[in-house]
Amino acid sequence: MSTPDKQLLVVVGAGPHNATRARDALDLVLTSAAFEIGVGILFRDDAVYQLLPQQQADAIDAKSLAANLQALPLYDVEQLYAPRSALEARGLDPDNLLLPVQLLDDNATAALLHSYGQILSF
Repeated sequence: MSTPDKQLLVVVGAGPHNATRARDALDLVLTSAAFEIGVGILFRDDAVYQLLPQQQADAIDAKSLAANLQALPLYDVEQLYAPRSALEARGLDPDNLLLPVQLLDDNATAALLHSYGQILSF
């Protein structure tokens, strides 16, 4: 696999059921990984809610993203990141997330953004 400077970072800020942005981002990640493009995901802002288990998407007539998110390791998408401040601001415990993410402080988030060759934001 290529080094991070040659990889794609998908930055997601949308919550799990915010129109189609969250699903579009995840579809892009899975498609890129299927074509062996190195890809990472930065869950920021309300996107950290995507990482919560047992979401009840059907309550708002939406499809849950949980199954697709759980497929990420099968596609070798293991570079998952979230700013610690986004979790703290929403009262979320990193130990109770659907997938393990690398927690970043502000400086590490900035460094991550500079380390990727391509960035797409949703």
